[in-house]
This record gives sequence, C-alpha cells and structure tokens, in this order.
Amino acid sequence: MTEIINLDDHRPRPITDPFAKQDARPAPPLEGVMLPSDSTPDGEAVDRPDNPLADWLTVPDEPVLPPWLATPAALRANAGALVRLGGYHARYHGVRLPKYGVKTAGLACRGAWRCTARLWPVLTAADHTRTVKALAASLDARTADPDLAIRHQVAHRARTEARRWRFGSAVAVATGCGMALSMATTPVLIATATILLAILAVVGRKGSEVPFLDQATPPIRIDMNAQQLNDALRAAGLLKAGKGDEEGPKVSCVMGPVRDGKGWAVVFDLPRGGGKTAADVLAKRDALAAELGVDEIQVIMSRVRAAGGGHAGRVSMWVADDDPYLGDPNPSPLLKAQTFTVWDPIPFGQDARGNRVSVPVMWQSLFFGGLPRRGKTFTQRLMTAAGLLDPYVRHYVADGKGGADWMPMRHVAHRLVMGAEDDAVEALKAMLKELLAEMERRFALLRGLPVSICPEGKLTPAIVQKYNLPVIFVTIDELQEYFTAMEREDREQVVDDLCRIARRGPAAGFICNFASQRPDAESVPPKLREIITLRYCTQVVDRTSSDMVLGKGKAAQGADASVLSEEHKGTGVLVTGPASFVTVRADYLDGAGFTEMCQRGRALRQAAGQLTGDAAGDVAAAADQAGVTIAPVLSDCLDVMRHVDRMHTVDLLARLDNLDTDRYGDWDAERLARELEAAGVERTGKQVKIGNVNRAGYRRADLEAAVPPELLLAARSTGPVDPPPATSPTT
Repeated sequence: MTEIINLDDHRPRPITDPFAKQDARPAPPLEGVMLPSDSTPDGEAVDRPDNPLADWLTVPDEPVLPPWLATPAALRANAGALVRLGGYHARYHGVRLPKYGVKTAGLACRGAWRCTARLWPVLTAADHTRTVKALAASLDARTADPDLAIRHQVAHRARTEARRWRFGSAVAVATGCGMALSMATTPVLIATATILLAILAVVGRKGSEVPFLDQATPPIRIDMNAQQLNDALRAAGLLKAGKGDEEGPKVSCVMGPVRDGKGWAVVFDLPRGGGKTAADVLAKRDALAAELGVDEIQVIMSRVRAAGGGHAGRVSMWVADDDPYLGDPNPSPLLKAQTFTVWDPIPFGQDARGNRVSVPVMWQSLFFGGLPRRGKTFTQRLMTAAGLLDPYVRHYVADGKGGADWMPMRHVAHRLVMGAEDDAVEALKAMLKELLAEMERRFALLRGLPVSICPEGKLTPAIVQKYNLPVIFVTIDELQEYFTAMEREDREQVVDDLCRIARRGPAAGFICNFASQRPDAESVPPKLREIITLRYCTQVVDRTSSDMVLGKGKAAQGADASVLSEEHKGTGVLVTGPASFVTVRADYLDGAGFTEMCQRGRALRQAAGQLTGDAAGDVAAAADQAGVTIAPVLSDCLDVMRHVDRMHTVDLLARLDNLDTDRYGDWDAERLARELEAAGVERTGKQVKIGNVNRAGYRRADLEAAVPPELLLAARSTGPVDPPPATSPTT
C-alpha cells in the first residue's frame, strides 16, 4: 500500500517576529532555511511569569563593572582625580599646620584642666561624701542610727585612702616612665609627647562644636553631574523632552563626569531613537556652554571614533574651570635644542588640557590665517624655526610686509624676498621659477633611482644626504600683499606656480608654509587654499572667515576660530584632517630667540657645507657671525636694497620706516645722509637714475664700500652662492 506523505509537515516552520502584533498575518515559509535542532518556535520565553526559574536565569541589565572602572581611560581619569584631590588637601592643610599646632596646644591645656578638675572628686571620694555628711546631719538631729553613720565614715575614709594610694602609685609609675623616656632617643620623646598632647587635645575638644580642621573646599568654579549634562542637552534640543526629568531620554555616560586636570571630563552616548549624532552635539557648542554656565572657549568636544572604541553617537567632552588659553606663554622647546630633523613632528604648542601638540610637516603644506596682531607670524615662524636646526633644509622666504619679523632669515635663507614693491615682486616670481626648475630636476633624478633606493618615488633621509637634495621650506608671509600688488595676469601665473609647488612639491621634499591676513577669494584664491592640508587660524571676526581659513563647514564641526578673543594671542584652531582639529596655544618664540636660532642654523650649515644662495653672500649676516659691528642704519639699508642696485631717497626712507617705524619713523633725507656719512658711506653721486626718473638717492655699491673689506671677503668666500650640484644617480 502506497504511503501518502504530507509535504507541509516536513517543511521548515516560518520564523516569526516575536515583536509582531498578534493579528498580523504569518510570514510565508522560507524555502531552504532550516531551524537549529535545539530551537522550537513555540518554545517558552525565559522571563515568563509562570517560569519558576525566571529570576535565576534572567541576566540583569546592570553593568558588570562600576562606571568608574568600566574602561582603562575611566580608571585613569578617576585615579588621577583622586590623586589631584589628595594633593590639594595636603597642600591646603600643610600651610595651616602652625594654626593647627596652636589650636592643639590650647585644647591640650583645656584637657589638662578638665582632667584635674574631674580627678579631685575621685581622689576625695566626693560621690560618698554627700552620704556621710547627710548621716552626720541626721545624728545632730538625733534621727539617725549612730552605728550606720560610723560605718559610713569608716568606709569613706578607707575608700579615700585607697584612691589616693592608687593615684600615688600611678604618679610614681608615670614618673618612672618619664625618667626612662628622658634617657630615650629624641624621636621617641617627640612621639610620646605628641601622643600625650593628642590625648589631652581630644579630652579638651570633647563636646566642642568648633571643628579642629578647617573645611577645605577645592577651587572648582563649576560643578557637573549627569543630571546637569542631560538638562543642558535637553535645553539645546539634542534630547527629547519627557513628562519629567526621570521619564525623558537620557545619555549614557561611558566615563564620568570626573575631574580631569582643571576641569570635568565626560564621555557619553546619545540615546538611540532620537535621531541625533555626535556632529549635532559639536554644532551646538555655544548653546551647551550657555546651559552649563561657562564660556564656549571652555567647552572642548570631539567625536570618539571607532579606532578609540566609539561610534557616530559617542562624544568626548571636557569643560574647563576657567579659560584654558590664558596665562604666561609656553617657551618653545626648540630654543634649547641643538639640532632637529624635520622628518620628526615639530613641537607646536599645547591643547587646553596641557597636552603637547606636535605637527608632522613632511609631505604636507601649511596655511596660517587670522587677524593682525594675534600671533599669526610668530606661530608661522615655529615651523620655519624647526628647519633652522636641520642643516639639510634649504629655506626660500618671502615676506610681503617687509618688516623685521623675517629679517633674521638673512643668516640662512637661500633666497630672501622682503617687501611687495616692484623689485620684490620680480624677485618673488624669479624665486618661484627657480623652485619649479628645482622641482622638475628632482623628479627627474628620483625617477632615475633604483627601487631599492627610492621605493616610493619620494625623497628619503638617505637620499637627502647621498644625492645632496635638502628638504626645501617655502615660506611666504602676507601672501595677500603680493597678489594685491600684481596685475591680473601676473597674479594668475603666480597662483598657478604656487599651486604646482603645493600639489606636486611634497614628494620632492618641498614644504609650503603660507600665511595671509585676509584669506578671501581676492587675497588667496580658493584653488590654492583647498590643496593645502594643514591649516591654522587665529582669531577672526566670524564663522565665514574661519571657514575661509580652515575649510568650508569646519565651524559647524566645532573648528571655529571666531570664538577666540583679543586676549588669545598665539592661540588658534589647528586642522590636521577632514574631521581632525584641536585648539592649540602655540609655543612662544620671540624675535631675539628666533634671531639666535638663525645664527645657530648658519653655523650648522657652514659645518655641513650647506650655506648657499643669498645667505652665503649676505654682508650683515657675515658681520654678525664674525662679531664685527657695523652701523645699524648701514645694515638696514643693505637689507631693504637687497633686490636693487640703486634706490631713490624717498623710497629708501619709506622702506626703512616699514622695517622699523619706531627708529626711522621721523627720519628725513638730511638725517639719513648724516647717519650714513657717519657710518662711512661716501656717495659717488647724489642723484641716481631709475628708469627715466633722476632723483636723489643711493647706490648699493657705495653702501657696500663702507663695509670693512675683510668682512666683504668673508661673506663672499663663505660658501658657494649657488647650491652645490646634486650627485648623479649613476655615481
């Protein structure tokens, strides 16, 4: 007989959604999907009310570790906060030890008096004296039993004598111990006296409401807890509002809030279902700061990326007690360094928590922007200063302002362009042509090297020294001055040259370091700004200006330099990647320190045979190195006339005023002539012809003639004016 098999009984059961409604239609069976052998769709849930093992089998939602021990970072933060709190209390009470000593002595005196006052009734058996006196009074009234009164008197006398005998024995023992202690060492005596004094002080303080120690209140200007954080996020529109504080959604604090240095640190996750991300929190920094009762500069926030154990909804926040970017500036570590290699990250400054911030510059290009007199040039010089201590770094420097900030670079710069006048603009264009030619020459050389020497087609430290290809720093300050002084065609050509150097140059060892006060489309074209990788911005007027320097949309991510104030000199926002930024208080390097580093850089290059170009033939630099003093006016005139062989007096005075207005601001032609004549300048003619204009002026040859001949000879024999030729790959 043929057996009929119902295939429906052998088909896999449908997998149903345990959260689906009861009246929902069952899902169609899934062909080819088999359930595990131990799974039953109709099985009972563990947490059913009628399951007797539900309480035992249900896993609680509480974390295994407490929040302060959940992660190594939380443990370190809490341990650090405990150590800092203990240190604060130790310092607080340490300075009050004399006060505590006087208070202890006073309490000990009170304790000694209390002991004496309470001991005498014991010695005299005062507790029994009242009874004896009462019996004596009753005897006088003939109302008491004489035998009972006599027995009480005898007992009172015996009790008094026993107590006095015991007290006398105790005094004798104490005296013997005191004599024995007098023969002991000084530490033992001090310890014994301290213990006795402490006991008397405790007896004297007993019952007193005055605390022995002063109440130490740590200097915390703000307080933070999880409830305050949730209230601030809810007020800023980042959390949904519930019926009450307890019912509304809340963040999950992964760490903290805990004390971290001079502020509060917290790492929290936004609740799911609210549609908010970490980027939304960063964009509401101003609103959060207002709700927390602090300035926005005190709130430091960042996303926690997956590499750090985070996700798109995890935020790290640090709220400082006060403005973390004020106070005495931090001197640059480069001042004490003898040498440095630009292949290592350059020490740049410190963040709000005091952590060291270093910037790797190899294969990068840099742009600095911000308002005048906010430390922009001082910060830009930090990068160039690091290259001073590396003899295998060649500097090309152009300063559109033509002031004294970059004048010390005459000691080391292969090319130095000062000012934005016509002659300086021509010198800048010539410098860029030289850089482009050098870049193409290097790429041709690198292409000819074997893969074993140049595996990635880029410069390496070994190639630098073997083939004499030093790293090239291209530093241009006040870039907008050059673009403003140029005609349209020249400006477009210069922009194209700079773009080529910034785009292709890093592989050949070119590091571009540009700065501008007005980074708009006219001053610095966007096509040049957008290819620069590292950007730093000091204070600007608004978010739009901040985005011009740091990149479009950076202010919305939290990288906003407009929140800085006038007091934040040398402080700016550093952007190192598409989503990486930090507010940095840059290290301080003043003009005197920068000049001293330039002189050290000249000595290093002379020793390595790398002093080339303009620095090799600079008379003023040679004079400084030889210790020969020449008149400052003569040195300054040679500096401002470095690109021309003659100059009218009017133009010379204007450039001297731009160089140092405090010294030359009130000079006229007569005083300039007197000072130069006193410096030994003999003019071959008072009139100079430049173009078709013949006016009073000076010739550079006349100025150089006033320099001692041996100094000129030393300057011209220091090293080759042109860089030494690179070694052929086949050599």
